[in-house]
Amino acid sequence: MTLPRPRLPLSLLGLSLALPAPHSLAENSITLAPVNVSQVYTEGYQVQDTSVAGFAPAPLLDTPASVAVFSNQLLTDRQVRKLSEVLQSDASVGESYAPIGYYENFNVRGFELNAASSYKINGQTIAGEQNVALENKQQVELLKGLSGLQSGVAEPGGLINYVTKRPEEVRSVTVSSNEQGERYIATDLGGWFGSERQFGLRANLAHEDIRSYVDHADGKRDFAALAFDWQINPDAVLQLDAEYQQREQRSVPGYQLLGGNSLPHGIDPHDRLAYQPWAKPVTIDSLNLGGRFEYRFDDTWTGTLSASRSKVIIDDYSAFAWGSSEGAYFSQAGDYDIYDYRSPDDTRRTDEAQAALNGHFDALGLGHELTLGTSAQRRTLDQRPYFNEWIGSGNIYQPAPGLEPSDKSVGHSTRRLDSRQYGVFASDRISFNEHWQTVLGARLVRLDEKTFDEQGTPGRHTRDYQLLPNAALIYKPRTDISLYTSYSKGISSGGTAPWFTGNAAEILAPTLSHQLEVGIKRDWQRLSLSAALFQLRQAYQYSQPDGVGGFTYVQQGQQKNIGLELGASGWLTERLQVNASAAAIRARVKHSGTADYEDHQAINVPNFRAAIQADYSLPINGLALLGGARYSASKYANQAGTVEVGSYAVFDLGSRYSTTIGGYDTTLRLMVDNVFDKRYWRDAGEYLGDAYLFQGAPRTARVSASLNF
Repeated sequence: MTLPRPRLPLSLLGLSLALPAPHSLAENSITLAPVNVSQVYTEGYQVQDTSVAGFAPAPLLDTPASVAVFSNQLLTDRQVRKLSEVLQSDASVGESYAPIGYYENFNVRGFELNAASSYKINGQTIAGEQNVALENKQQVELLKGLSGLQSGVAEPGGLINYVTKRPEEVRSVTVSSNEQGERYIATDLGGWFGSERQFGLRANLAHEDIRSYVDHADGKRDFAALAFDWQINPDAVLQLDAEYQQREQRSVPGYQLLGGNSLPHGIDPHDRLAYQPWAKPVTIDSLNLGGRFEYRFDDTWTGTLSASRSKVIIDDYSAFAWGSSEGAYFSQAGDYDIYDYRSPDDTRRTDEAQAALNGHFDALGLGHELTLGTSAQRRTLDQRPYFNEWIGSGNIYQPAPGLEPSDKSVGHSTRRLDSRQYGVFASDRISFNEHWQTVLGARLVRLDEKTFDEQGTPGRHTRDYQLLPNAALIYKPRTDISLYTSYSKGISSGGTAPWFTGNAAEILAPTLSHQLEVGIKRDWQRLSLSAALFQLRQAYQYSQPDGVGGFTYVQQGQQKNIGLELGASGWLTERLQVNASAAAIRARVKHSGTADYEDHQAINVPNFRAAIQADYSLPINGLALLGGARYSASKYANQAGTVEVGSYAVFDLGSRYSTTIGGYDTTLRLMVDNVFDKRYWRDAGEYLGDAYLFQGAPRTARVSASLNF
């Protein structure tokens, strides 16, 4: 990210281009045709540039990867507060254990993201065990597929990058509520100061009294963020970011299969399983710090230094629903066991530093855009021993009985993981002519990772070097069309063995993944179109049954996903803009050693999904209609592929009205999600080896007012 250079207003720029030089005014004066100015077009949903797929901002058209960018207008109009509300606009993304009141997890292209490596702010890795606040985010970027070149150790599904708002002259306040009586207020204040206006500040503050549609699942959230920019001189820029959030909310347990082979029916989405008055809300404190210094040596070479720290502390005291006397699932009659679960002081920390050199030059008749750099990262995990004590039972069709909490105490915190990653990377975009380009890059990763058991005894110690190549060929028959093909290799953190396995809590060694992709992109007027065909494969990690009731968490076999993605973002007409996507994915497991898990679609991955968001500006000045729809085909709810949740289509409807109240620009927004109150299972995935079912939200409404002063 770089500070925006001062720009002339478009009207003055156009005038300067139209006027001839002073000495020839009389001789060469011309009469220009009238220009019609429309107030309808805005930046809107279409975004031209992204930084998530490289080491510097680049045009999406020239990026040989499948990338979705969710603009500030889309975030604002949708009144989103959580990442799940953003990513539901992309058909390649599904939720994968995203309960209300806890941090969210996702799968992209059928592979789960990893909280340790799949999330960034301004290109710097953060601890993903948090619900990142969106009040200070300009846009959210999603790179689909491997990101080994960009990140080193990362999951094959994709990478999320949050881009923060930079200082500008802004004074606004937003208030909001929902049908549950939620109270929300946020302020956005910024400006430039100094003798040469070389200093910029932007502050975002928010408070939210969370009122959930689920009974006994209310909470609160406080957020503060500060962005500071310093234009030290024309060639040097310093940017600093700090944000802190405390979020507390009672978590909502998921349902499980009845008898291990059938879905619950007649479930009210307002009900909360296992509720106990003494259970505390889940509290998540998160601190994200980042700094970036950029220096321009000359017109062709720029150097950057960046550093970040992300720390998350989770206090989880929950009454949790899991299993029954019949096994690791609810009974056929809907009975379930209730546990007193406690995990306080669960601390995740990620520190990262990076230095890079970017330049462009010509050599041997070819154009080069070269990036060279090095990075270092450390991630630590400190936890107390698992505390999960059975205290009684309940039934999904009855209110939970009042039970007494366990009288046992939680053990002491110990270091469970110390993972250090060092990298050297290079990437070169080579232009042969106006039609052909190639992007060649690689990252050499050195991984030094130590694990420890619950008593602090050293376990696995992995020392590994991996070269992660990335190569792409781009053909542009026209300036507004780009065709590409690419290959990339990645390395991912090993999974953690569930508590019920024979090797419980063991963290497995890292795994390798490979991706092939071909795609086409087209910028047509103010609409960006894209299509990508991909193949992704990675070692399969799962709890392998031993045939006598036991399990061992292993890496065996391979999961291979093949898919087609389509996307469109921008203006269809002068008044209608859309953000639309569709994804068809075939996800299969092979050679796992467990025949029941093979030759069918993988758990929680539908073979087709589609989503669209639309904004239509009415002829009435300032008034727009907002709408959305998302569809998911059916998907399996267990590894054996014997139970599936049905397909669903959900529709949203809203409006936006911009006006002036008391001399201040004001925008009023109304959004009603799930207009037809559809009942559906949004998430049927696994978490730590256990399968859960989460219902989609019923009809919900939110209204907001934003005032600029």
